[in-house]
Amino acid sequence: MLGSEQWGVGPTGVVLKQEGPWTYGLLANHIESFAGEDDRADISATFVQPFISYITPGKTTLGLNIEATYDWEAEQSSVPVNFTANQLLKMSELLFQVGGGVRYWASSPDNGPQDWGLRLQLTLLFPK
Repeated sequence: MLGSEQWGVGPTGVVLKQEGPWTYGLLANHIESFAGEDDRADISATFVQPFISYITPGKTTLGLNIEATYDWEAEQSSVPVNFTANQLLKMSELLFQVGGGVRYWASSPDNGPQDWGLRLQLTLLFPK
């Protein structure tokens, strides 16, 4: 009901650089469907995510990224811009990060999300 009922394959790559408290880079992939339900739409989508983040001495991470997707089948793009703030915390031996952010839809299909949104996040960390 929620899935595409299609199998997809394609390349994914990431490049990033860390310099002091800064991390920046780009994640990208392209997916093409090659098998699945004939009554479902084919998939041909490119995703590009440039990102930059800064971590403060107090372990707060501020981030900015774009999650741009272009659907080659529908000839439509979706471009949310995200600003996030996350704090690293420790409770006993458990490390975790909590945070949130705002999202602005710079571009989206007519029936897609518009304007502003919110994001909340909890990440559990298990370092070796």
